[in-house]
Amino acid sequence: MSERTTQRAESENSLHYAGWGVVAAAFAGVMVSFAPIVPYTFSLFLNPLHAAFGWRREAIGGSFALAAITVALVSPLIGLLLDRLPPRRIILPSILIFALALASLSRLGPNLRQFYLSFFVLGLVANGTAQFAYARTVLSWFYKHRGLALALVLTGSGVGSILIPPLTQWTIEHHGWRAAYLMLGCIALLGLPLTALLVRNRPDAVVADDRPAVSGATVAAALRSGPFWILASIIMLSAFSENGLVTNLAAIVTEHGVSARTAALALSVRGGAGIGGRLCVGFLIDRFSPQRIQTFVLLLSAVGALVLAFAHTSPVVLIGAAVLGVGLGSEADVAPYLLAHYFGRKHFSVLYGLTWTAYAIGGATGPMAIGHWYDRAGFYQPRFIVYLACVAFAAVAISLLLRRNSTHISNDADKMVPAGAVFLED
Repeated sequence: MSERTTQRAESENSLHYAGWGVVAAAFAGVMVSFAPIVPYTFSLFLNPLHAAFGWRREAIGGSFALAAITVALVSPLIGLLLDRLPPRRIILPSILIFALALASLSRLGPNLRQFYLSFFVLGLVANGTAQFAYARTVLSWFYKHRGLALALVLTGSGVGSILIPPLTQWTIEHHGWRAAYLMLGCIALLGLPLTALLVRNRPDAVVADDRPAVSGATVAAALRSGPFWILASIIMLSAFSENGLVTNLAAIVTEHGVSARTAALALSVRGGAGIGGRLCVGFLIDRFSPQRIQTFVLLLSAVGALVLAFAHTSPVVLIGAAVLGVGLGSEADVAPYLLAHYFGRKHFSVLYGLTWTAYAIGGATGPMAIGHWYDRAGFYQPRFIVYLACVAFAAVAISLLLRRNSTHISNDADKMVPAGAVFLED
């Protein structure tokens, strides 16, 4: 490690280090982004929308699928822009559009196309508001505490998923679903101030030894590598399981005899457990094998899904949601860490965007699948959730293929860079 890199790593120990301000702003932005708002409140609106307009569950679920497919298509482009432009030029407009699209849902009529159009817009800007948009900037400020910094940012999503679902459920019960959508639009604006003030890439480039500041794998080299496709497969399978379950969780558990308030609480417990899991994983991946930590948290998410498949009482529902939350919440920490580990950060946002494409494919098909099964059966059968758990177990098995490589993939597909080299370009 160079003297300059050593000095930077030591400065990260200070609470006055500017990077921690960037982390705080990113935390606030992620807390009210697409990630905690749309997936975690979606199931709370299923029954109200069905009652208001008579829409089928599969049709309503199709809107989430449309948003996810849109995320899949635009994420690489957003990643390319984040690699080339200051992050605020992408994040601030995305937050504004996201808030307006949410608020527009309060004006829904019986035409399903209006509902789909709003979710299409939400998908266009989703990753411009979420951890995806903040990750590269945060990585540019950290070396020694990179895993912890990413974990703290992603914890914002967990905090949002604790607070937003019960508030949304309370608003639906006391003021109706239209007021709830309007409230969510207002909440989405809370990330603007700190992002505008603090979020920026580190101004100076820090390099390892004599390597140029632009070190890192090219996109083509990464796409020819096994680790990238293993990571993409894990992310896609996890998203299928996670989104299929979370977007229907409130409806599933209420049908099994649990109250609507407990269902909203389960969503919050899932988010709260994710906070603890993320912080632990963020601490551990700076010290131990991130590949095996990933395997463990994926296993937890699969077990949590199995518990929820047969949960008919409030305590069991909350336990299942907690186990699920620790697993699925923590997995989000490991993916960007591993991308930086294997491929550096020259094209980090583009590669991260491509993995989000994989996430969106799984995230789109999961809710559609369980919505289709529901419409055919007329109710949520436990075997539907078991199917989702099996998909999660498949992700566990695939994760075992990742090894701690002694080399990174470099700019030149035929060259390898020692694992001790540091990719910290801005």
